[in-house]
Order: sequence, then structure tokens, then C-alpha cells
Amino acid sequence: MVGDSLASVMHGHPTTVFASSEMMVPHIAAVRRGLGKDAFVVADMPFLTYRKSVEDTMRVVDEFMKAGANAIKLEGVIGNEGIIKHIVDSGIPVMGHLGFTPQSINAVGTSYVKGRDKDEVRELLNSSKALEQLGCFSIVLECVPSPVAQEITESIKIPTIGIGAGAHTSGQVLVLQDLIGVDPNFNPKFLKKYMDGFALIRDAINQYCSDVDSKEFPSSQHGYEVAKNNEDNKVYS
Repeated sequence: MVGDSLASVMHGHPTTVFASSEMMVPHIAAVRRGLGKDAFVVADMPFLTYRKSVEDTMRVVDEFMKAGANAIKLEGVIGNEGIIKHIVDSGIPVMGHLGFTPQSINAVGTSYVKGRDKDEVRELLNSSKALEQLGCFSIVLECVPSPVAQEITESIKIPTIGIGAGAHTSGQVLVLQDLIGVDPNFNPKFLKKYMDGFALIRDAINQYCSDVDSKEFPSSQHGYEVAKNNEDNKVYS
């Protein structure tokens, strides 16, 4: 999955709202090149790109598919029913996204767990069934209580992918940069860091600077010699 979270983890923006199709396309293409032709690549539709005209939406979808995506993902269902069906009917797989939807950060104020009361549980169940009926092949559940995510998973036939939704979804997803601990200040409850990437990168850069200052690097083993009997003093590797 090439997520709009790249606006934050790769480009330094505060939220995913700053992602654009122009920003996403090179990343989709790079992921496709890196993974090869057999991998299944899902690309996030950026903020508001699917809330404009059908023509504008399909232009972005077209760009993403030609960049190497196999499917697209968009957040929410209310107000998106028509465009989801149009994309699906165009032969393009669509992944839904329910629970906390990061593109709505300006409306909700901050990330939060959705599905704590009966009304929200009912809304999530109805929305998940609506996405399935519209033709979505899968749904991301973000920041949803584990029992609720399990109930949703068991109530629909398409797979659910959890992030902060417990262990009873069909699969799991984490942002790569979060998983490897690139940002020491990002520590949501749902995240498990599998390495301290920030410290490893910091220490490597500091060691490099120290070696350059002390002239330990580059040493003779990192340089090239002039070939013997070389009248032109050409350097060979």
C-alpha cells in the first residue's frame, strides 16, 4: 500500500491532507519498480481528489493505475457511494477505509477511537456492509475497538485490514517508517516499533562526521591507486 501518509513520513508535512496526486505518482511508480510486476499495489486517493467531479476523480485514478497501482483506496462511505460504484464499474478494485479517517483530521481535531458507543458501532457496521455492497474488495479499519473490528470482520465477506483494530481482522498494516521507528515522537498505542531506526541513522551519521573530522575516513582502503607504468597517470579502480 502506498499511503497518503507519505506526505508526513517522506515529505515532512504535519498531516496527510497535504498529499496530492502529483506527490503520490512518483512514489507509486517507485514502489512498482521495487516490488516487480507480481506484487499487488494499492494507492491512496489523496484529500478531496474523490470529492470533486467524476472527471477529476477518474483522472487521478487513471494516473495512479498507469503509475503502477492495481487498486485504489479511499476514506469513508457517506457521500462517496456514487464514485465508488463508478470506479468499481470501470473495472478498478477499490479498498474502503473506516474508523479514524486521517483526511478528516480538521473536522475531528485529532485521532480517536471510533466505535466506543452503540451509535458508532451501528454506523461502522452499516458502513462496512455498504462498502461491500458497492463492490469494495477490502476495508481498512483504523482505531476501532478489537471486539467491534471482529464483529465487522465476521459480518462481511470481504477481508478487513486492521491498524489499531486488534488481532481479529483479516490482516494488519503499519506505516513502514513507523514500524522501523524513524520518528521517536510518534508513539500511538497501536504501534509496535520493531527497531529504533532514528537512533541507528543518527548514530551512523554522527560516526561518519566524526571519522571525517578525525581523517579516519576516507582511509587508503577507500581510495584508488595510480596504475603502474601508466605514463598518463590515469586512475583505475
